[in-house]
Amino acid sequence: MNSNPVSPWEWGIFGVVVLAMILVDLLAHRHKHGETKKAAYAWSIAWILVGLAFGGFVWARHGVTAAHEYLGAYLIEKSLSLDNLFVFLVIFASLNVPEDKQRRVLFWGIFGALVFRALFITLGLQAIERWHWVVYVFGAILIAGAFRVARRHPSEESDNKAVRWLEKRLPVTTQFEGSKFFKRVEGRMQATPLLIALLSIELSDIAFAIDSVPAALSVSRNVFVVYSSNVFAILGLRALYIALAKTVHELRYLHWGLAAVLAFAGFKMIASDWVHVPPLLSVAIIVVCIGLSVWWSLRARRKAARRAAALREEKPRNEPYEELHA
Repeated sequence: MNSNPVSPWEWGIFGVVVLAMILVDLLAHRHKHGETKKAAYAWSIAWILVGLAFGGFVWARHGVTAAHEYLGAYLIEKSLSLDNLFVFLVIFASLNVPEDKQRRVLFWGIFGALVFRALFITLGLQAIERWHWVVYVFGAILIAGAFRVARRHPSEESDNKAVRWLEKRLPVTTQFEGSKFFKRVEGRMQATPLLIALLSIELSDIAFAIDSVPAALSVSRNVFVVYSSNVFAILGLRALYIALAKTVHELRYLHWGLAAVLAFAGFKMIASDWVHVPPLLSVAIIVVCIGLSVWWSLRARRKAARRAAALREEKPRNEPYEELHA
């Protein structure tokens, strides 16, 4: 824990910055039904720059160690949030949600995630401070999560358990009513697919928080550092989804990098009483794990493209011979 306490006005600045960015995001898309990939990339970069700039504020107020902790927690949350993109894809595909209606669901889903993260981080820190053995429980959860993520690529999932569970328990219509979450059918209010998508995203995020919150706590025990880094990583998730929705499934080895990050965080937490890993080293390990998995995925994609091109070139050369001997 940083010796320099966090003052109320620092929390106030954090809240003002977040609220301002949310309002800008809302107003910028108020009259738009869709968003181009180019605009989504621009928004993603803007969110990343704001998140890094706030890391500079943490540095100025609490020193270089706190800034490194912020960056480490931010990178962990940003990396693990890529896993959320696969879940979003499955949820929207299973409910046939059009692209122009997905943005509203993502906005409210991410807004709800901020509330749950605040609750989970607060409870997690209080549990660690009160019962030290919780550290080992969190470490075990992270290592188990690493095995789960490594075992199967999330893009292989064809449906979502939360969607199926909600559809069985709520009065649901398959019809959309604009961007509304409810529709009156034969005098009875029923949930539209947008509400099922929103609730599924919230339930999925709670499940993800079980991994991501302990992972962030493995880097820092400062509630201000952990929560602010989580918030800025999550807030850019909507734009990142729109930018990468059609290409993220091509990162076939990304889940290995995510599993390595979770495993590292788990072992770091379990061994924290005996081994001190500097925050900057944690940042380097996270960058290497995710960077290698992305590089490996892109390399495999280029190889597959070259093989496909070679097959297309060979086929015309073989066709005359095949026709001659037909």
